[in-house]
Amino acid sequence: MCYDVKASLEAQLKRAKRLGDWSAVEEIMERLVPDTDLPIHHASGFSHPEMLIYTDNDPEFPVVATWGLVPHWVSDEEQMKKTWNNTLNARGETIFEKPSFKQAAKNNRCLIYIDGFYEHHHYNKATYPFYIYRKDKEPIVLAGLWNEWKNPDKGMFKSFTIVTTAANGLLSKIHNNPKLKAPRMPLILTEETEEKWLNPITEDSEIYQIENLIESYPESLLSYHTVSRLRGKEYVGNIEEISNEFVYEELDFE
Repeated sequence: MCYDVKASLEAQLKRAKRLGDWSAVEEIMERLVPDTDLPIHHASGFSHPEMLIYTDNDPEFPVVATWGLVPHWVSDEEQMKKTWNNTLNARGETIFEKPSFKQAAKNNRCLIYIDGFYEHHHYNKATYPFYIYRKDKEPIVLAGLWNEWKNPDKGMFKSFTIVTTAANGLLSKIHNNPKLKAPRMPLILTEETEEKWLNPITEDSEIYQIENLIESYPESLLSYHTVSRLRGKEYVGNIEEISNEFVYEELDFE
């Protein structure tokens, strides 16, 4: 699963900056960033933060979207709010089958740039949050689906979901929730596969090319450490220090 992320402005702008089009970057900073919740040191998907995503419509210039996909068949805002807590993640294995995701999977794929993500580990009837990030400290690129939904009262509304896949060895150990059938992790893309994720599907036979990208990211490229509580009274909030290492003496993880 992936319900908690860290997303700095620097990470979210990584793709836009790579072309060196500084006028475009300046436009993003002035026009789009004020409408986001950046910087996000920690945010839960259940708070539905506003972030930048890069869509297959314009892969180099982001748009502002809300975490929690609103499917095309939602009729009004009340139904939207009943739906979007269940669409924070989309299982990669079934995105072309599930009614909430299949249209977006075929026509609306996107990239979400983050610094890292948080997962909870279960040990002795308690949970311990871990922060997972790339060893080279470069942004993590997540595979997503997005949609543009017409709110009858407020106009067009963009939203997204994070695609997940089977956990690698590291995440299998961390994400050990006994209530789940199997551990999961977000679908992390490489520089090569992120471009392929955005390739258009012009006929059904090309769906398999997207399905082939849905695999676990190598654990050798990831680092991790425990952090302070992300839930309850001990949670310190969306502050920069939230992703710093916090050692729990009672936790036996290795």
